Amino acid sequence: MLYQLYEAQRSMMEPFSDLAKVASKVYSNPLSTLGQVPFSQRTSAAFDLVHRLLRDYERPEFGIRTVDVGGVAVAIHERVEITLPFCELRRFKRFSDDLATLDTLKGQPAVLIVAPLSGHHSTLLRDTVHTMLRDHKVYITDWQNARNVPLSDGEFHLDDYVNYIEVFIRHLQKTYGNCHVMSVCQPTVPVLAAVSLMASRGELTPLSMTMMGGPIDARKSPTSVNHLAVNKSHNWFESNVIYRVPSSFPGAGRRVYPGFLQHSGFIAMNPDNHAQSHYDYFQDLIKGDDTSTDAHRKFYDEYNAVLDMDADYYLDTIKVVFQDFSLVNGTWDVRNPDGKSERVRPQDIKNTALFSIEGELDDISGSGQTHAVHEICTGVSGAMQKRYDVEGAGHYGIFSGRRWREMVYPQVKAFILKYQPETSLGGVAVVPAKGVVAKPRLELVTPAELPLVAPVAPAIQKAGMSASRSPAAKKVAARRVAAPRGAKAAEKNVTVATPAVPPKVAKPRSKAGKTVAQAK
Repeated sequence: MLYQLYEAQRSMMEPFSDLAKVASKVYSNPLSTLGQVPFSQRTSAAFDLVHRLLRDYERPEFGIRTVDVGGVAVAIHERVEITLPFCELRRFKRFSDDLATLDTLKGQPAVLIVAPLSGHHSTLLRDTVHTMLRDHKVYITDWQNARNVPLSDGEFHLDDYVNYIEVFIRHLQKTYGNCHVMSVCQPTVPVLAAVSLMASRGELTPLSMTMMGGPIDARKSPTSVNHLAVNKSHNWFESNVIYRVPSSFPGAGRRVYPGFLQHSGFIAMNPDNHAQSHYDYFQDLIKGDDTSTDAHRKFYDEYNAVLDMDADYYLDTIKVVFQDFSLVNGTWDVRNPDGKSERVRPQDIKNTALFSIEGELDDISGSGQTHAVHEICTGVSGAMQKRYDVEGAGHYGIFSGRRWREMVYPQVKAFILKYQPETSLGGVAVVPAKGVVAKPRLELVTPAELPLVAPVAPAIQKAGMSASRSPAAKKVAARRVAAPRGAKAAEKNVTVATPAVPPKVAKPRSKAGKTVAQAK
C-alpha cells in the first residue's frame, strides 16, 4: 500500500513542481515585469529549489559523445550488446579516422565494468566509464528497474545475478580472447562468485579483477549499513520494506524493494550534508554562480534517480552477504542455469590477478571489507595481488570525481596493463603476460564448450538473450526456461546459438558519406 500512496503523492506534486519551474524562469527573466521587482532573484532561486525538491527524476543518459585519446577526439557510440530481462550489457564503441589512433585503440584491453544494483542506475559510473575509455574497450552492466520488468519474465535472485556476470564475461572472452573485470561496491561479491565458479569448472577466467569498495567480508569495520542488516531479521526486511509494484507500471504486481525507500536511506545517512548542499545551491543561484549550480544539478540529477530491486534479489543479498557471510565462511551455494547448486570456492582462482581498492573515509563499505578478498583467494600468488587505500576518499570518491581521476585511475590503468597479454589477430590475446599462468585460446567460441551461455533467470524463456540492437548484429538465442523454479527439471528443449565469429557491425558513415574507421 505504501508504494501506491507514494505514487499518488508524486502525481499530486507534479503540477506544483511544473508551476514552480515556470515561476522560477519568469522571475529570473530580466525582460519580464516580475523580473524587475525587488528580490526577484531570491524568489526565482526559491522556486527553482522547490521545483527540484518536488520533481520526479528519471534515469539519466550516459551522454558520452567523445573522449580524448592522445590528443585526438575519438567519437563514442553507445549500444546494447546483450539484452536479458533484468540487465543489458552496454558497449561504448570508439571510432576514429586517424590511423595512428585507430591502431592504438585496437590494441587496448577490454574491460567489463560491473555496476552496482543497489538503488542507483549504472549512469552513476559515468565518470568511471568516461575516464576508462581513454585507454580501454569498455563494457558496462546496465541493470533494469524491476518495476518495468513484467511478471512473465520471472523472478530474479542473487544466483541469477552471478550467472548473468558469467554470460557477460564469456561474451567478452569470445570477442577478445579474454578480458579484465572491474566491480564497484555491491557487485564485488557476485563477481568474485562468478569467477570462482568458472575457475572451479576449469574455464578460462578473466586476466584481472579490480574490486572497489565492496562488502567481501561485511564483518570487518561494520558501518551503519552493516549494523542495520545484522540487527534486523530476514523476516523483518520482508515484512517492512517489500512492496508490490502499482498497476501503472509494466511490472505491476512484482514484489520489489522500492527505489524511493533506498533513496530515503541514502539521505538519512548524511541529512545535514544534503541540507547544506541545497542551501548552498540556493545561495549560488542568488549570486549567479553558474559553475556551482550546474555541478549541483548534475550530481543530484544522478543521485535522485533511483530504481526498484526485485525482492528476491534484495532479500538474498541481505542474507548471504550481510547476515550469514556465506562467501567468507565458504558456505555459499549458487544455483546454475541448469538448476544445480555449485559451491563458491574462491581458493580455486589461480590465474586471475587481484586488485582491491578502499576509500579511507568510506561510510558504506568499512575498512578491510574489500581487502578481505586476498584472504580467501589463496590460490592466487602474492605477486599477482595488490591493495590500495585512497587517502581522503569516501565511498563515491574511489570511482568518481577528482580523486578517482588523479589518484585511483592511474593505479587501475597500470594494474590492468601489467596483466594484459600482447595481442594480434585483431585484438585476440595469444601471448600470456609475464607472470600470468594463463592459456590464451579461442576454444570458448563453440556451443559445446559454452554449456552455460544459456540465459540464467527463469524469465529468459520469453525474452531470450538478444545480441546488439544494432541492425547488423545477430541475436543470441537461448533455451527457454520455465518461470517456476521447480519446473526447470521438466524442460527438455534447449537451443543455444553461439556464433564462432563476432557479429559484423555496419560501419557508421560521416556526414560526407565516407566510412568512419572504427576500433573495438
